Amino acid sequence: MQDSKSLPKILAILRQLQDEIRQKYRAEIVGVFGSYARDEARQHSDVDILVRFLEGASLFDLVGLAEFLEENLGIKVDIVSERAIRSELQERILSEVVRI
Repeated sequence: MQDSKSLPKILAILRQLQDEIRQKYRAEIVGVFGSYARDEARQHSDVDILVRFLEGASLFDLVGLAEFLEENLGIKVDIVSERAIRSELQERILSEVVRI
């Protein structure tokens, strides 16, 4: 795993992987939110990634995508589907997301 713990590096890697993610995991990366987006990430912070799953995507795609991103980013990843955002968190998440 490579050390890629800055937001610009994370976004660059996500951009490079977007086509492969779409093909293999039926998903599109929307962007990064949480501590990395707010520039509050610490040494052991995970990166919160907002994802739009395409038609036909399954739980296997979500799990596979998480593993794939952790391998490529070198850090723990928390994936949140656009459709699964809890209503009380939606406004905050969407206001701070840094889109790729």
